[in-house]
Amino acid sequence: MKKKVALHNLGCKVNAYELEAMQEMLAEAGYEIVPFAPGADVYIINTCTVTNIADRKSRQMLHKARKMNPEAVVIAAGCYVQAQKDMGKIDDAIDIVLGNNRKQDLLFILENYKKGGGQEKEVLDLEKPVEYESLKLSATGEHTRAYLKVQDGCNQFCSYCIIPYVRGRVRSRKKEEVLEEVRRLTQNGYQEFVLTGIHLSSYGIDCGESLMSLIEAVHEEEGVRRIRLGSLEPRIITEEFAEKLSRMPKICPHFHLSLQSGCDATLKRMNRRYTAQEYLEGCRILRHYFENPALTTDVIVGFPQETEEEFEESRKMIDTADFYETHIFKYSRRKGTRADQMEGQVSEQEKTRRSHVLIQMGKEHKQQYMEKFLGKQVEILFEETAEIQGETWWIGHTREYLKAAVKSDENLENCIKSGTVGGFAEEGVFICAI
Repeated sequence: MKKKVALHNLGCKVNAYELEAMQEMLAEAGYEIVPFAPGADVYIINTCTVTNIADRKSRQMLHKARKMNPEAVVIAAGCYVQAQKDMGKIDDAIDIVLGNNRKQDLLFILENYKKGGGQEKEVLDLEKPVEYESLKLSATGEHTRAYLKVQDGCNQFCSYCIIPYVRGRVRSRKKEEVLEEVRRLTQNGYQEFVLTGIHLSSYGIDCGESLMSLIEAVHEEEGVRRIRLGSLEPRIITEEFAEKLSRMPKICPHFHLSLQSGCDATLKRMNRRYTAQEYLEGCRILRHYFENPALTTDVIVGFPQETEEEFEESRKMIDTADFYETHIFKYSRRKGTRADQMEGQVSEQEKTRRSHVLIQMGKEHKQQYMEKFLGKQVEILFEETAEIQGETWWIGHTREYLKAAVKSDENLENCIKSGTVGGFAEEGVFICAI
């Protein structure tokens, strides 16, 4: 009888990619993939450690798995367990620890454990040079859009971030491996690809390549209709970079530039290596080469020592940048980072107040941006049906990653069609006629 495996992911898109790769590996080896519920023989939790809260959620899911079947094999993978210095102190709920860069060894480690080979609780030292971990996909949980992990690790050492310590230094995936995966996925019907990594802008610095050379190679692949880029560092946006992107018709005009603060003093304490003015220049360049691109960002409020004046400086800069979407995060302390040891920690009450100010401003900018498309023609990649106000609509995303809904008796799944924006089906969702 097939062994049943349940998997659960916590954290980022890179984690999600890795979990899907492990799931595909298990399915090909004859395991039955089942929902994360009681009854599985093996539970795999791909953990996150970006904040202390993420650590707690990781522990909770591991305990939940153990309770669902006390006799099951519980595997803790990823960043949370990588961060634990003394593996002997890891929770008793865990049978197997699968640190970063060991996920490719999942089948061997699991089979060895089942044969009585003992617990696996060692992790690689990612402070030392390691090779890029070879994981692959031929299908994903989404049926139209595929995330491509092309890079791992980070060399930036922002003062609030634990990721360089648990992911290690920058490692790039071989270009040919990426292209082979693109070909497998296009053969299985995928048309849109999102290039992602822990620090995507660093792709190639360890192997004589560049992110642009990879983008150009993916762009040449037959079957690829759309390319999106994951989070980018502002400094990568130069005139030359944007001009080259603008000459590639498959590139979607949707760019996520990580900001974190619009105040130079705060950016310096964060060890972010750009100024607010340099960031705004990147936004200007993208808007010069692309018509009305969707610019999105992340912002941390309440970073240690952030004064009211610094917050206001940041708010004004974010208002000037005029983002389509602004993802607001209250600063969360993370043990093992320099920011955790800084004096002048901001109260939770004040962080909440500041986040509400920016969230409200972000909603206004998003609505204003979307209204620019009223009466305009957009290209939509349809993904699924959904109920909106008691009616069934086909839902998809434009090249700018704006959500659009149409009424149609035709099966539009994974179809790309042009439509005219007529209004809003609900907040944040266009009504289009095709």
